[in-house]
Amino acid sequence: MITIREFLNKIKWDNRENPEDYSIVFIDLGKEKEILYKDIQKIEGNWMTLFNDKGEEVEVPLHRVRKVKKKGNIVWER
Repeated sequence: MITIREFLNKIKWDNRENPEDYSIVFIDLGKEKEILYKDIQKIEGNWMTLFNDKGEEVEVPLHRVRKVKKKGNIVWER
């Protein structure tokens, strides 16, 4: 199985993929939260960086990612 880091980078760098088709589901404070792939600012090491509702930069560990959806369909799941 492809790791979540490899999959997220594939979405970004593979010309056959459109990042706007994807959303990411991760655990945040015990609840599932879904964001658009385009909301990820960067992926470094075992973290993805995004901005929360208050506009603050937040690092989310990649092990919290539970699902990746493409046009609403699950294409990767932990």
